[in-house]
Formats: sequence, C-alpha cells, structure tokens
Amino acid sequence: MMQDAPTTRATTAEPAAAASALRLPEGFRFGAATAAFQIEGAVDAAGRGPSIWDTFTAVPGNVIDGTNALVAADSYRRFADDVALLAELGASDYRFSIAWPRVQPSGSGPANAAGLDYYERLVDALAEADIAPLPTLYHWDLPQPLEDAGGWLVRDTALRFADYVGLVLDRLGDRVGRWITLNEPAMTTLEGYALGTQAPGRQLMLDALPTVHHQLLGHGLAVAAIRAAGSGSRSGPAEVGITNNHTLVVPASDAPADLMAAGAFDLIYNRIFAGPVLTGAYPDLSAFGLEQFPGLEEGDLELISAPLDFYGVNFYNPTYVAAPAADSEFAAAGLPFEPVAPPEGTPLTGFDWPIVPSAFTELLVGLRRDYGDALPPVVITENGASFVDEVVVASDGARAVHDAERVAYLDGHLRAVADAIEQGVDVRGYFAWSLMDNFEWAQGYTQRFGLVHVDFETGERTPKDSFAWYRDLIAAQPR
Repeated sequence: MMQDAPTTRATTAEPAAAASALRLPEGFRFGAATAAFQIEGAVDAAGRGPSIWDTFTAVPGNVIDGTNALVAADSYRRFADDVALLAELGASDYRFSIAWPRVQPSGSGPANAAGLDYYERLVDALAEADIAPLPTLYHWDLPQPLEDAGGWLVRDTALRFADYVGLVLDRLGDRVGRWITLNEPAMTTLEGYALGTQAPGRQLMLDALPTVHHQLLGHGLAVAAIRAAGSGSRSGPAEVGITNNHTLVVPASDAPADLMAAGAFDLIYNRIFAGPVLTGAYPDLSAFGLEQFPGLEEGDLELISAPLDFYGVNFYNPTYVAAPAADSEFAAAGLPFEPVAPPEGTPLTGFDWPIVPSAFTELLVGLRRDYGDALPPVVITENGASFVDEVVVASDGARAVHDAERVAYLDGHLRAVADAIEQGVDVRGYFAWSLMDNFEWAQGYTQRFGLVHVDFETGERTPKDSFAWYRDLIAAQPR
C-alpha cells in the first residue's frame, strides 16, 4: 500500500504564451477525465466485488508489464488531493467513472452502501471546490458474475445495468446534474469481445456483434431512468449523453479495394455505434452478411435513440485502412479491412498512434455533416497522448516534468476543435485525458497520459508542464 505522499505544485510552462492566443467560445467547459479502474485502486475495499478487469489482469500475459490495478494511482484514498489538483487547474468539470462492482458487487441485488458513500464524498468534495461532476456510469468494469452469466453477449446484462443506474440515481441524483451512460462501447465490442486484447478477453470476431446492441440497449434504459428521476439536482433536470470513441478512417490509397475497406472499417468502428443513438437505425451491414442486427427486438431502437443533451466524442488519432493482405489475420477472420501504418514521417505518440490534429477537425465536421440536426451539442470527453515522461529533480528537491510533446499535442488538438467550431460544429467542452498517470489497461504502467505525473511506488503527484500550460489556457478564456 502506498504511503500518503506529497503533491508537487506546477510551475508555469514556457508554452503558456502561445496558449493564451487560443480562444474558445464564452461558456466553453474545460476539464479532465479519469476512469475508476485506472486510478482508484482499493479493489477489495468496503465490499467492492471483482470486475472483468480484475479477472483479466490476473491472467499472466494479458498485461504487457505484468502489473495490476490493485493500487493504481490510489485515488480511492487520495481523492481529496486530486480534487485539489483540479481546482488548481481551474477545471470547471471533472469526468470520472463510477465502478459498477463497487456499487453492486455481484451485478444484481441491493446497493453496497459503502461503495456509494465513496462517490458521495467525491461529489461533495467537487461541489465544495465549485467543480461540476460528470460521472460515467459504465467505463468497462463489468461485475465478473455478470460476465460469467454471458456478459454483454446477453440481453439480461442491459437490464441489470438499468437496475444499477437506478441505485446510483437514488443516492447521487440530487447533486449530479449531468451523466454519461457508457464509455466507448466500440472498444468493449472490438477489443473485449472480438479480438480479446482487452477484458473480458473473448476472441469472437463478428460473433461479438450482439454486444453492440446490448450495450446500446443498456444506454437507452439508462437514459430512460435518468429522465424518470426528474429534477432533483441543484441545477434543474439532469442532462445525459453517451461517449463514443471515434476515429477518422483514412484509406491507404485511392484503389477501389482500399476505399471499400475503409468504408467497412468506418461502419464497424464508428457508424454502428453512432447511428442507432442519433438516428434510431443501424447502418446496412450486408457487407458483413447480416440482414438484421443481432439481438434487435421491437421497440429497442426507440429506447436507444431517445434524445440526448450532448454527445461525447473521444478522439486520439486517425486510422489508416487497406484491403486485407491475403495472409493476414484479418483476411483469415473474414474481415474486409486491415489497419495499416500511417504515411512515413507522420509523428507518433508513445503508443505509436499518429498525431494528425487536422483529422480531428475533419472528424467533427463529418459528424455534423452526416447527422445534421440529429447531432446534439458535442463534448470532447477524452483527448490526449502518452509520451515517455521523466521527472527532473532540482538541487533544492523541486520536481518537474517537461513534456513539450504533450503540450504540442494538446495545443494542436484544441486548435482543431476551434477550427471545427468555426465551421459550424457545436462543441461545448473539452476534457483532457487524463488528469493523472494511471493503469493503462492491457498496457499496464508503460504508457503515461497524465497532466500529472504519478510515482506508482509512493503515490507522489507532480504536475507536468502540460498541467501548467492547460491551467494557463483555461485562465485566459473568456468567462
């Protein structure tokens, strides 16, 4: 267990002068985002049950560095320190997630009061700091007993999710004004159930498609529950949205086969998750041999497409796609596409993700073009980059992290958001991923995304230059 450790305050980052020239509209919301499993630790505290990620990380070889999230950033114990960092940042909002197994350990039955107590303490601390909470109700940590019963492959999980949401609303509905139902259902389907690179580690390929519909059904049921809860919050009726991870799909060439491959990838990555929510219909999946979406029942799409107050977009990078090589695993699996490397010379993050800010603008403008008035106001619920960060200790003991690459990434992508707004996209807010370094899923502790450096041995937090840059940017915006 970590000992309580100090938090080193940020100094002013040199690129702050450049940030001051970046202007977003008056009233634009700025925040940072985290996820419960990645930061909380305390996986066996106060009655929390096991999640699919506890099970997945316990299997040797599933996490690249062999680590786990038993302690992570220790935010369960240090949440007050993290709220203080948000206040120092000047954040108007904090996006965090509520761990389903902390609230309902078996995925069904009554609430674990001690688990809800923790989130009540967090929400109250945010209120005292004048920071609006934006909880995500599901950020991948499905209770393991529900996975044992079929997970998102079965319809019952959507019903259990609605029950869990009701328990959270009963406790927090009077003090939370905005909610996110699901985080990145595409990643749960594609990486969790199709490829097996994330929890629960299934390798079902196209047989994973029922998880799309059951997650979106869970979303629709959650929206209905939030609407039914009525007013209750201090600011009036609660607002609700969903967060989808979107990528701009770029064909590797103008060859017809590559263009078709890019279209198929766009369909399976972007459109089957956005379309039902925004338009009430799944796109044509005949390219995958499907005439009707697996799991769809009468009345489902009306639930799924209930109007939203905002649409959350997570964006990190574009994806380059080609027709699959004859001997590739994608071809062997019957998939009509294969992601390929970006053009030579494209700058990369520590994750080897291509850095192309203009792709962010193109994506946002494309969403507005494709969905028109069906697209609610957009909130950028995640955007950020991992790089190799080093702590520099001065002779007086002061600690610093000079992450110029992250500053450049954030600057470029916020400017891309500003460009999209100029082109008519209604973007209302931006959440940097992440507030702090954390357990990066199957990558363990090998990737650092944080504005704040975390020493995972001691728990010490050191704001990076990117923290100071973002703080100064926020301070310079019109109010």
